[in-house]
Amino acid sequence: MTLTATAQKGAPVKPSAARRAWRTVSPYTYIAPFFTLFAAFGLFPLLYTAYVSLYRVELQTPGDMRWRGLGNYTALFTDELFWTALRNTFTIGVLSTVPQLVMALGLAHLLNYRLRGRTFFRTVMLLPYATSVAAATLVFAQLFGRDFGLVNYLLGVAGVGPVDWQTGTLASQIAVSTIVVWRWTGYNALIYLAGMQSIPAELYEAAEMDGASRWRQFVHVTLPGLRPTIVFTTVVSTIGATQLFGEPLLFEGSVSGGISHQYQTLGLYLYEQGWGFFHLGRAAAVAWVMFLLILVLVGVNALFVRRRSRKEAGR
Repeated sequence: MTLTATAQKGAPVKPSAARRAWRTVSPYTYIAPFFTLFAAFGLFPLLYTAYVSLYRVELQTPGDMRWRGLGNYTALFTDELFWTALRNTFTIGVLSTVPQLVMALGLAHLLNYRLRGRTFFRTVMLLPYATSVAAATLVFAQLFGRDFGLVNYLLGVAGVGPVDWQTGTLASQIAVSTIVVWRWTGYNALIYLAGMQSIPAELYEAAEMDGASRWRQFVHVTLPGLRPTIVFTTVVSTIGATQLFGEPLLFEGSVSGGISHQYQTLGLYLYEQGWGFFHLGRAAAVAWVMFLLILVLVGVNALFVRRRSRKEAGR
C-alpha cells in the first residue's frame, strides 16, 4: 500500500481538460486585440470601400446607393485626368525615391565611421521626419517662390533665369519631390545605419587585409549585407510615393495639383473626386486602384529580388 501510494504520488499529474483548453486558447487571446483593431479599422474599411466602388454614391446623399457594377472603374479608366495623375505619381515617385535612398545610403555610410558627435548628427537626421508636413511644405513653397524665392535668387546668382516652380510641369514635380526627399532621407539613413552595424566587423577586416579600398569594401561588403534593408526601404518608399498627398496638396493649396494638373497625384485625384465633385463611388474606385497598384509594385519588386537571389545562389 505504501509503495503504491508513493508511486502514485510521484507520478506526473495530468492537467485537467479546462487547463488544457486554456493552454490552447491563451496564445490567441494575447494577439486578439491586434486582430480586432485590424478588422475594425483596416479590413472592414477596405472591404466596404470595394463594396461602395460598385455603386453610384454621392456625398450629399450617402444613403442613396445605385448599382453601377464596374461603371465607376470604366469611367475612371476613360478619364484623361486619371492617367495624368497616374503619370505624375510615377514621375514624382521616381524623382523622390531614387535620390532619397541614394543620399540616405551615403549619409549612413559616413555616420557608420567613428566621428565626433555621432549622436548629435543622428539626432539631426530625424529632425526633418519629426517636422510637420504642413509646416515643411509651406516653408518650401516660399523657398520655391517665383519672384522672391530663395531658390530662384541662388539660381540668379549662378546666372540662371527664374523658374516658375508652381506652373511648369517638370519644375513643380521637382519641387514637390524635393520636399519628400528632405523629409525622408534622414529616416532612411538611420535604417541603413542600423543595417550596417549588424554586418560583422570580421568581413571588413578580411577585406582590408586583402588590400581592398574603402570604396571596394562598400561595394563588396556593405551593399550585399544591406540587401534586405535596401529592399525594405524601396518597398516602403514605393508605397509612400503611391499614396503621396500632403506635400502636393499644400504646395500651392490646390486639390487639382496646379493649373494644368501638372503635379496632381492619385491621392489628390481621389480627394478631388470624393470631396470636390462629391462622387464617393468614384473615389472608392480610385482607392482600390491605388491598392491594387501597390500590390503589383510590391509583387514585381519581390519577384525581382527572388530572381536575383536565385541567380547568385546558382553562381
